[in-house]
Amino acid sequence: MPKASESPPLIDLPTPPTDRIEKRERRRGARLIAGVDEAGRGPLAGPVVVAAVVFEGRVPKGLDDSKRLSAADRERLHDVILERASVSVVVASRARIDRMNILRASLWGMTRAVLGLPQTPDFVLVDGNMLPPGLPCPAEAVVGGDGLSVSIAAASIVAKVTRDRLMQAVGRAYPDYGFDSHKGYSTAAHFAALREHGPCIHHRQSFAPVRERQSQLTLALDPGE
Repeated sequence: MPKASESPPLIDLPTPPTDRIEKRERRRGARLIAGVDEAGRGPLAGPVVVAAVVFEGRVPKGLDDSKRLSAADRERLHDVILERASVSVVVASRARIDRMNILRASLWGMTRAVLGLPQTPDFVLVDGNMLPPGLPCPAEAVVGGDGLSVSIAAASIVAKVTRDRLMQAVGRAYPDYGFDSHKGYSTAAHFAALREHGPCIHHRQSFAPVRERQSQLTLALDPGE
């Protein structure tokens, strides 16, 4: 047991994102700076959603990487972002993911989200280590950008809330899978439902766990076996 005089151990808490990168680009002449992020690259089911956000005025307080926020805070900030920023959202469907693969579908969505903004930005900040092809302006990939840039953090919140709402609707249509709780991610409950019920139309056939379960069902139904 530590002595009374000993200081408690320091906890390295993550720092919230700032507008440091945005200010740097404004000093270089950019006026409209878009942050871009996606939600839903990892799940076994559902779409990947991409958002592009441009702040021209006051940035809301409390922005952070969507994964570090509670669902209630994400919902609140989502509505504030829509009020204060230009926002473009693109949904890359499950079918597109299976056709293109998840990386290409995500990059496709990023380009389309930027092109869908009301005005072409002067500079784009993209979360991750890759830039999508076909952007209409200079851009920078920022690893861990949703925790560094307020614009990317805002995009992460919009993408996450949009996708969560879509998956809640999917959950109402397919209640046996629990999509409204796990949102298509690889949880124990989701794997159990996949084993019991097999894949549904919203499952990504190009993802190994889904493909393998579908193969098992196909073999079980094959009268030649």
